[in-house]
Amino acid sequence: METKIKICGMKFPENIVEIAAFQPDYLGFIFYEKSPRNFDNKIPELDKSIQKVGVFVDASFEEIEKKVNQYKLDLVQLHGDESPGFCSKIETNLVKVIKSFSIDNQFNFKDLEKYKSNCSYYLFDTKGANYGGNGTSFDWQLLAQYNLDKPYFLSGGIGTESITELKEFLKKDYAKNCTAIDLNSQFETEPGLKKPGTLKLFLQNLKE
Repeated sequence: METKIKICGMKFPENIVEIAAFQPDYLGFIFYEKSPRNFDNKIPELDKSIQKVGVFVDASFEEIEKKVNQYKLDLVQLHGDESPGFCSKIETNLVKVIKSFSIDNQFNFKDLEKYKSNCSYYLFDTKGANYGGNGTSFDWQLLAQYNLDKPYFLSGGIGTESITELKEFLKKDYAKNCTAIDLNSQFETEPGLKKPGTLKLFLQNLKE
């Protein structure tokens, strides 16, 4: 299974066009006012192959529905304490759901069971001070404890210095359900502004 690429926390239209030229599988837009990457702009016309992901933190159904319709979102990523029932409501009535979980050494992977039939993907991020964008990685070996067959996105501080470790990780048997790599803060000059040159190099190295 070829690992897909999600570039998250996009904010500036010209930068979005530059990054979209690399043909990532997903572009993520954060709709959370407390985030420095909060998106309140117009999304430029994107290639049909690029799926738009809206990222929300404990937002209401009505707010998510409004953004899905306004921005023609393909998926919704829920980054807060949303219940399995709430995920199911989005998945049933709007679009596919990526449910995010913050991972540390104390994380109980059994907690994922109750979300299994209520979302399409999990996303595993580093437990930190913020809801994502903390710029640090968790110990990926913890995912050896993950034994569900649901595909997941790997997030949390992945940058150019992670490339060797990332390639090794993707060879592991327990990485077989890693459907996508989520890139964000390690490729920025400021929150939301991505560095095209650094990203291009990273994507080339990953494919080699």
